Formats: sequence, structure tokens, C-alpha cells
Amino acid sequence: MLQHELGMILYPVFVHMYLELVYNGHEGQAIQLMERFGRDQEEYYQADLKRLSHVTKKDHMKGNELTDTFKSSEFIIRMSRDTLSILKRHLQEKKHSVVLNIIQEHLYFDMYEGVARNKQQIEATAGALVGEATRQDNKAKVYYGLPKEPDIQYLPVEEEDDAEGDGTDKPKKKKPKKDPLFSKKTKSDPNAPPVDRIPLPDLKDADKLEKVKALREASKRVTLGPETLPSICFYTLLNSAGVVTSAEVSEDSSLLAVGFADSFVKIWTLVPQKLRAMKSAEQLQDIDREADDVLVRMMDDRSAETSRILHGHNGPVYRVAFSPDRTLLLSCSEDTTVRLWSLQTWTCLVCYKGHIFPVWDVRFAPHGYYFATAGHDKTARLWATDQHQPLRILAGHFSDVDCIQFHPNSNYVATGSSDRTVRLWDCVTGNHVRLMTGHKAPVYSLCFSVEGRFLASAGADSRVLLWDLAHGHLLAELTGHKGPIHTLAFSRDGHILTSGSQDCSVKLWDFSRLAEEMVLEDVNVSHNPDIKNSDSYLLRSYGTKNSAVLHLHFTRRNVLLTVGIYEGS
Repeated sequence: MLQHELGMILYPVFVHMYLELVYNGHEGQAIQLMERFGRDQEEYYQADLKRLSHVTKKDHMKGNELTDTFKSSEFIIRMSRDTLSILKRHLQEKKHSVVLNIIQEHLYFDMYEGVARNKQQIEATAGALVGEATRQDNKAKVYYGLPKEPDIQYLPVEEEDDAEGDGTDKPKKKKPKKDPLFSKKTKSDPNAPPVDRIPLPDLKDADKLEKVKALREASKRVTLGPETLPSICFYTLLNSAGVVTSAEVSEDSSLLAVGFADSFVKIWTLVPQKLRAMKSAEQLQDIDREADDVLVRMMDDRSAETSRILHGHNGPVYRVAFSPDRTLLLSCSEDTTVRLWSLQTWTCLVCYKGHIFPVWDVRFAPHGYYFATAGHDKTARLWATDQHQPLRILAGHFSDVDCIQFHPNSNYVATGSSDRTVRLWDCVTGNHVRLMTGHKAPVYSLCFSVEGRFLASAGADSRVLLWDLAHGHLLAELTGHKGPIHTLAFSRDGHILTSGSQDCSVKLWDFSRLAEEMVLEDVNVSHNPDIKNSDSYLLRSYGTKNSAVLHLHFTRRNVLLTVGIYEGS
């Protein structure tokens, strides 16, 4: 009954025996040990072992990321009291001093009361670089709810409807009220952060109008479910294999930005309106600033184009991100910088320098103003657009931070890393408040559910994992993809989760059914709940001819837009 829990110590003990031999100059024995027992270790550790097997001399250990991590941090194993006492008794009786020393020095046992875990439960959360999360890691309270939306957005809708006054629009006014999306926000969520927990920018008039427009669009939204799957519109980037590195669609689905390996960003308009530039300073002086349509007047119609190119980086552009109001664009690159571009003058406004290695991901906060970056230097950083220096440096991952995502309430960011863990960080304190293990390969994509309680993550192990942020538990594992997954998206009503992979397919998962079937309240905190992984949650899989899926985005009316790279025959 206890053998699976005991088996968890084999891998860390094996690694430390190997490093001990190498450190003390026993190269031949170290190689023999690796050849004889290396292949018996779990499959998900094989990549690390391959990297370790190249370390055969003491000098190789200097500055090696992997050996440094093992030397400096304890390998964490969650174990029941019974298993642990049997293990310790056995080692002392048999006087296995070598193993005992390794266990005392390099392993950390997070002991819990109760029955030992079975093979499935252990497998589900195993695989991270330095073991599992301790219970302490997921103790802190997380305000995963959404704050109450300011009421302003309803007033302009009603005023405009009354102004038209022809009675036909009257029912429209009630519609948004009925939609669960809006009625939910007006009541305050008990799990929401206090409104003043993080300073957020005030809404400008233009933002209020945009909110109204978004609500109107949403009132015409199709509610999705197993019976009503979304329409999908696929934008294929031709002749782009090996050239395109990232793609992003703006929140209102009007713009598409693509980052290229040869260091520029290109922006297309997806609607009939063309991309116009601002008039010159001389011409702007003649504009009546008090006019209602001043924002339209300041743009120069003669400069209208369907696409524009932004030059400035000197390395591949790994991610682009639009600000919520679509006036700004962020891009991050191998050249270690993050650039902020104006989508009105089509020029670079700021170049943020803080990372010292390539920056893999950048994201704007849902409320604007703040943004977050993730890079090869094992850190994520939180910035504000008007500050040259980062506001917070989020350090704790043991390898590259590959992806980052803001929580819908802007108070937290989630990061996914090559150390095969997902962490949730508090933007206010800069501390990590959740540590989630279970991925068996680097994590490339993250997406929060609409109501903010769940997080989906996916990556090179071709699986989508779903986490409950209330306790940091793994809830479900969705398998079916045959290649790395680089993009995830929840539908606007939160009913469907979509994943897009390099295996040239888009899969749609029934998230609302999954959420209903999860028993969330009676989770025994010492134990992981059983992880759901039946294929029955897969609604449909759509394949492309030969285009890897790069980006997924739901429009306000729940049409799924996808962007892919055609690989050629």
C-alpha cells in the first residue's frame, strides 16, 4: 500500500548519489550509475537526466542550472505519517548512512495525517523540477472573485435608449440585466479583493463608452454549450513557417498583431475601418478640442492603411499585447527589452529595460496601466506604463518563466515555467500565494476562467490541466492533443474551454459540465481530490490541413477567432 509513496524518494536520491560521485571525482562510477538506473526513473524526468548525464566532472557543475537547483533547494515530497515513519525506521535499522544523509540534507518531507496516496494521485501532481508543493505554499488567502463593476456603464445605455425614444429599443435595455455575466458583477462577490487593494486607473469617458459598446455587443451574444458550439474563423498566415513567432487579437476583435522572428511587428485591421495615424502637430492646433468627436478628428484619413509595421526590436518578437483601450501595444523580444507602441502615432513610446535575458511573454492587466513580463532570467516582473523600473520582481521559479497571465481582477498574475510548475503571485506584496505541480514539461499557456476561480494551464506535455485557485488543487486533466499546446481561451460566457496546439487542431472542452461535477466544498485539504481525466469532456476537435494553432480569441459575441501558421505541405 505504501510502495508508491516510498517510490517518490528514488528519483531525488538517485540524482544526489550521482552528483555526489561526480563531485568527488568518481567519473566512471557516476556514468555506470546513470547507465544502470537512469532509464528506470519516471519518463517525465528523462529530459532532466539526459542533461545531468552530460555533467561528468566537478568543473561541469559550476554554473549549471540543474545541478545548482538540486544543490541549493530541497526536493519536496508529500508523504503520510505511516510511510515516513516506516522509511526512517528502515534506514536506521539497516544503517544506510549514505541514503539517510541524502534524505536529511536534500529532501523535505511534507507530512500529512491519513491514508497513503495511490499511484494515480501521486502521478497527477508529480513531475516538477523540485518535487511537489507543500501545504504551506497554498495556505494564503486568494481573493479570486471579481470586484463590483462601477455602475456608470448602465446609465449611458439607458440614456441613449431613451434618447432614441421609439420604443423598439426598450427590450434591449432589459436584456443585459438578465444575462448572468452582468447581474453577477453588480452584486459584490464575497471572494473579491477590496476595491482599493491595488490602485487602478480611473475610467476615462472614452472607456465608459467602450464599456457600453461592449455590453451591447454582449447582449447579442450566443450562449454556448454542447448543443451550440461556436462558429470558428481561422486566419491563416501563409509563407510564415519559421518567420512568425506570436499573434494576438485585440479585446474587441478589430485588430490583429503579429510578431516576427526578424524583429518587427505587423498589425492588420480585421474590420472595414482602416488604420489611421494622428495628424501632425501643426494640423492638431486647428482642431476644436471641445468637440464631441475630437478623437475622430485628430486622426488623418489620408494615412489610412489596412496594415502597419512597427520597427525597433533587434531580435525575434516573442509576444505582443494590446492595451484594453487599443491605443497602445506592448511587445517583448529576445533583445531583452519590452517596447510600448502608440497605435495612434504608430511609433515606439517607451523601451523598458530590466530583464537581462530574452523576454518570453508580456501581458497588459485587464484594467490597463499595469503590465507583466516573463523571461529567461527565471523572474517575472510587474510594471506600470509610466515607470521605467519594474514595480515588483517575482522571483521563485527554478527555470525560465515561459508564460504569464493577469487574473481578471488585476490583483494577481499567474506564471508558467520550464521548471514544470505554475505559480500565482500577489501583485500587491510580490509573494507567491499558490504553487501548482502536475505538468510533466514546460508550461506555455495559461488562461483564467471568466469568474476568476479556475486556472487552465497547458504546455509541451500536450495536456490541459485545470486548477482550483481557492486551494491550489488540481481538478482535471484534459488529454487528447498530440503536440505542444501554445494557446488556451475560455468563451465569453465561460461555458467552453478551447485549446490550440502544434498538432494542427483546436479542441473544445465542456467546462461548465466539468465545473458542475467537481466537488469543491468537501475537499479534504491534506489529500488531493481525485483528478478527473475522462475524454467525455471533449466536445469537438477541429483539424486544420497543416497549420499549427498560434492564438485563440473569443469575440464579444462568442465567435472563436483562431490564428495559425501554415507549415507548407
